[in-house]
Amino acid sequence: MPRAVYVLAVGVFAMVTSEFVVAGLMPQMAEGLRVGVSQIGYLITAFAVAMSAGGPFLTVAVLKLRPKRALMALFAIFLMGNVLAALAPHYGVMLAARVVTGIASQAFFGVAISLCVQLTRPEVRGRAIAVAMNGLMLGTLLGLPLATVVGEHFGWRAAFWVISGITVLAACATLAGVPRLEPSEGGGGFREEAGAFRNPRLWLVLSTSTLIIGATFSAFSYFHPLLTEVTGFAAGTVPLLLIAYGAATVIGNTVVGRLADRHTVAVQLVGLTLNFLFLAGLAVFAHLAVPAVLLMLGIGLVGVTMNPAMATRVQRTGNARPLVNTVHASFITLGVVVGSSVGGLAIDAIGLRGPLWLGAGLAVLGIGTLIPDLLRGRSGTAAPLSGTAPLSGTAPVSGTGPAPVATPAREAKEVCTVRS
Repeated sequence: MPRAVYVLAVGVFAMVTSEFVVAGLMPQMAEGLRVGVSQIGYLITAFAVAMSAGGPFLTVAVLKLRPKRALMALFAIFLMGNVLAALAPHYGVMLAARVVTGIASQAFFGVAISLCVQLTRPEVRGRAIAVAMNGLMLGTLLGLPLATVVGEHFGWRAAFWVISGITVLAACATLAGVPRLEPSEGGGGFREEAGAFRNPRLWLVLSTSTLIIGATFSAFSYFHPLLTEVTGFAAGTVPLLLIAYGAATVIGNTVVGRLADRHTVAVQLVGLTLNFLFLAGLAVFAHLAVPAVLLMLGIGLVGVTMNPAMATRVQRTGNARPLVNTVHASFITLGVVVGSSVGGLAIDAIGLRGPLWLGAGLAVLGIGTLIPDLLRGRSGTAAPLSGTAPLSGTAPVSGTGPAPVATPAREAKEVCTVRS
């Protein structure tokens, strides 16, 4: 695995830590900015909406840049947003800072995932994506607690300064560890990049990702009240349980990365089926401590950990270039918004077990979106992705030279193979 893939994981870690930091510092930020806690909650929503709506547009803006330059530009924008947050004199400036960082982080995900594909051979691309996405899992496992501890001991502004420092370190590592590559073969302006979205099957595949993440976050968003009010754990125990949940996501992400290339659809089918069982089981047995913890860990193993398989399926349906990957990330963020917001409505309707039943229902819908691929007998094994380098029959890309260039005839042949 090229070392650049591990470097990209550091950048993802910085982005995810910034995304979640507000959730751990809501009381302190509310006091410091002289607003209510509910208004601080809107900062989380603003970040998510900015990711979904603004990320693709920023990606279009950097399409003509070499991947490394694009990443450095996105680091600069992201750093500016975090510094602005650390210095924010009032709520309006903080809100603007969250929008800036949300847009930059979403574009970063798209460019980084595309770069993973350029750097690796076709048969290990799922593993490469899993390595990069471990930055997301570790951001949940370590980044959020780290930022929360810093904020509690040194003030909430210090947490944003720490994230700014991590961003600078990630940018320096990217300068040193990521090779200089040309933009993805076949990439170009907006029209060329947007052509993939004329394929209706791509929209169905994107919806699978939304439903997988929506099913998971309908539960994850409300673990704390569920575990304290229904299961009966002390509030001080819940952070330890959430750390265990984060560890489960790291394990699951690694396993899925090993399987995603050869069994893309099958992995998603098994993951959704197990997630349905875990979510429904937790809804039934949430009042029992041991089953509740085991089922929660099960959700960690098969929920957000589907990311490598989700990305691989999207790339094989559309392409592996930055815009498709960024729009895919927007559909994932939409799943977070749907799971958390509709989960809140489910609590109002039937109580704290409501989001779990909602998640189980979303998992069933996700299985339904896999049916066309299952009927086609697609096992998930496919030809190399169109519009990316290296292609089969070429030497692997090392960390020291440019990606090999595909001929137009070779690429057209492979596009037909992928989409047949």
